[in-house]
Amino acid sequence: MIRTRRDRFAERIPVSDDVVSYVEKRACDFRVCTSCGGPILLPVSVKPAKNTDIQLQAGQHRIYVSMYQAPYLDAVDLRLIPSYDIE
Repeated sequence: MIRTRRDRFAERIPVSDDVVSYVEKRACDFRVCTSCGGPILLPVSVKPAKNTDIQLQAGQHRIYVSMYQAPYLDAVDLRLIPSYDIE
């Protein structure tokens, strides 16, 4: 089986338990995308996924990661959630 670069990124980027809980509570898919302040986690209703995104599993939902962010992302954790949305 040929492994793509996207597969390798998906295997090396862990999703924290806090983010899985955050995603499950909101019951939708999310996307890590580029913002002026760095990477940010937004619902796909705000920032739709692209066919070039890397897909990560977060409970019953998916987190899509921009191909531009993936090489620089060590983990999907609470630092990516906008501070106004953390309870």
